[in-house]
Amino acid sequence: MKWNIIADSSCDLFKPETLTDNINYLSVPFFINIEAKEYMDDEKLDTSELVTAMKESKKASSTACPSPEAWFEKMDKDAYNILVTISKNLSGSYNSALIATQMFNENGSGEGKVAVVDGHATGPAAVLAIRKLTQLISEGFEFEEVVSKTEVYIKGMNTVFALSCFDNLIKAGRMGKLAGVLAASLDFRGVGVEDDGRIKFKAKVRGKKKMIETMIDVMRENNFGGGEVVISHCYNEALAQKLSEEIKSVWDDTEITVMPTRGLNSYYAEKGGLIVSYR
Repeated sequence: MKWNIIADSSCDLFKPETLTDNINYLSVPFFINIEAKEYMDDEKLDTSELVTAMKESKKASSTACPSPEAWFEKMDKDAYNILVTISKNLSGSYNSALIATQMFNENGSGEGKVAVVDGHATGPAAVLAIRKLTQLISEGFEFEEVVSKTEVYIKGMNTVFALSCFDNLIKAGRMGKLAGVLAASLDFRGVGVEDDGRIKFKAKVRGKKKMIETMIDVMRENNFGGGEVVISHCYNEALAQKLSEEIKSVWDDTEITVMPTRGLNSYYAEKGGLIVSYR
């Protein structure tokens, strides 16, 4: 049986590292609205242009999740379809995918099946989830087992992020302008975590060194003992690599992947931001 792994563009992968002949990977884009312009978060998006437009705009911007029709169009009635979404507590993408599954079940006449998997975070968390899916499929597990084992795996993941820019928070009214300007001028960075599928700020620290130390402390608190780590960065590869080195110095038995953010996570993290998921 053919398998389709379909993720929304909260996943920073355009294509997984390893796919077999019977596994296909597809992406469904978010849309990002900055003033009068709408950006589609697909492989054609220039994230540099997006980040610049965000910086120059004085108004609050917004995002729009994929429609049910967008999900439905990617499904194959003769395949096993697994839909991976950003946390349902961060976006309507999960609910949109659920509606698409209803459309599939009402209209499908083939041997295919469909399931929706809540990624519980964004960015690198989806990368880890998709790696797990491809592993389980390649090992020959049945559809229901692949879904259930991946859901258990996701519940054991953790995500920590760091922001060095607060423009979106200021424009959205979630941080005072004076506080935001002071934070930027004093090189403050916000460190936060995924908490039950939601974003929770944990600390405000000063400087890159303290930010890295705080992120590693968070990983210790989550009892990380080595394993898989994915770091997504928004135009900050040098800091991402530095964090990678520090993680390896603490847990040498760790496989680390560093990758740039796609559009949605460039929007969330803003320029200089990092998102880190680990299991």
